[in-house]
Amino acid sequence: MDSGRATPEEPQGGNVGEEAPPESYRSNSKKEELLLGYCDNFTRQFKKLYGDRKPQFLRPVNECGIEKFACTTLRPTCLPYKELYDWDGAASFVAGYITCSPLHPPDELPQQLSSPTLVLSRQEGTSFDMSGLLCSLLVGVGYDAYCVSGYAMREVTEVDQGGKTCPLLEVGEKEEEGGVGGKLSRYLVRPPRDLSSQFERRQETKASAEEERKKREIEAANAPVEEEGEVDKYHGLRVHCWVLVLSGKREVAQNFFIEATTGESYSTDSELYLGIESLWNHRNYWINMQDCARGLQNLVFDLGDATKWESFFPSVDQPLLVVPEESTATLGEEKKPDDKEDFELPPSWVLPLHISSKDFETRCPQGKKTTLYHKSRLETFSDYLTSDGLVSRLSLYSDTARRSRVETRSVYRHREDRLERRVEEGGSGLVHEEFSLGRESALRSHTHSTIHHHSRTLTFYHNARVDGLRSRELASSEMVEVFQGRPDFLHQRSTAYLKTTPSRSSGDHRG
Repeated sequence: MDSGRATPEEPQGGNVGEEAPPESYRSNSKKEELLLGYCDNFTRQFKKLYGDRKPQFLRPVNECGIEKFACTTLRPTCLPYKELYDWDGAASFVAGYITCSPLHPPDELPQQLSSPTLVLSRQEGTSFDMSGLLCSLLVGVGYDAYCVSGYAMREVTEVDQGGKTCPLLEVGEKEEEGGVGGKLSRYLVRPPRDLSSQFERRQETKASAEEERKKREIEAANAPVEEEGEVDKYHGLRVHCWVLVLSGKREVAQNFFIEATTGESYSTDSELYLGIESLWNHRNYWINMQDCARGLQNLVFDLGDATKWESFFPSVDQPLLVVPEESTATLGEEKKPDDKEDFELPPSWVLPLHISSKDFETRCPQGKKTTLYHKSRLETFSDYLTSDGLVSRLSLYSDTARRSRVETRSVYRHREDRLERRVEEGGSGLVHEEFSLGRESALRSHTHSTIHHHSRTLTFYHNARVDGLRSRELASSEMVEVFQGRPDFLHQRSTAYLKTTPSRSSGDHRG
């Protein structure tokens, strides 16, 4: 179907990072050199006290091969796009705009931490690069966000969505206030007290989870041999980076994680994440001192507790909860200053982040992105990329190998015929199309079959029509029209079509 769309004007501009890098990318200032010296001293002391711990991600090299403090790689930025002001919009943008590159080898920290400007320019980066970009955007709009370095499951590190249901297919509404990433509201009316049995509810939840697990096991058993998964020899060792958002700022009700590679949010006790080594923001770096042998179930994210989090700079973001020791200095005796306590973190060496309007509208790398889910494939396209205005296409399959297509759901924008959605069933050939208000006939939906052409159903925006027509059903021998809101109280009108036989000629007439 031809859309006849108008082509928008292409704004000028591009991402920072396409030209030669500035001096701050290619060298360190005296203050940065002093900071790297602090990192060396901190690393030596930490290795002496905790020799069994893995190295920390304190001073990775940037794209120019220069060592930089991880905190100074973040560049808090508030971009002039309304969609990026909330965490879910920013996470969705980063996940769609950047392509994730898995770490090689998967059990070691990356050799390089690129600047957010380069990540935006190339539209590609590791989970550390993507988390740094997302954290910069979140901190820039007021969130208490941190990059988290730790360990995750294989499907997370490899961005494998094959075992998950596509978000477009999930039934139910998003969690209300108080859920993951929810907002507090002091004027919210409290719902009536729930008097149902919590024990029965938990039992029902366990039963449904067990039923779903058995269903997945049956599907896995019936799947072809090549689809069977192998034992992950890197289980618990796969290095990954994601984002932590703490409660308090921006009316965030409780702590939660954001997976930068997919844009999805998870609770802080999610089983997808197996351990945390450290986390950092644009002001400080913290090392986790808690045991993660059982995952993140009982992990405490009070960064002011020095027994649980060892900070690089003392008391920068969170006040310490430990009781200070009594000073043994006598009166008149000056206390020796601590250079590290008096040290002020240098500003970020990264240039201000910039995304042109054209790139923001394009979103996906080269304007197209494909994501594989459980028995489904989701294709997303940037606006004005396709000739028919297609922006997303969700294909549903009956098998995990995605060979037998059952249904296709397409979404359109900017079409002159006002077509918004189109659903096509593979077996029956049934097609259902939905239109927005604005067509001359005020058509709302159109249902027909590509196999049986003798019947179709049309619905209309009856308030936008003079005759109040609400629906029209067409068959091979009948047409039924339904009206609403007519002054003559006409409700339904049926028209029957009679099959006529050709009359005989006079020559063939027998008396």
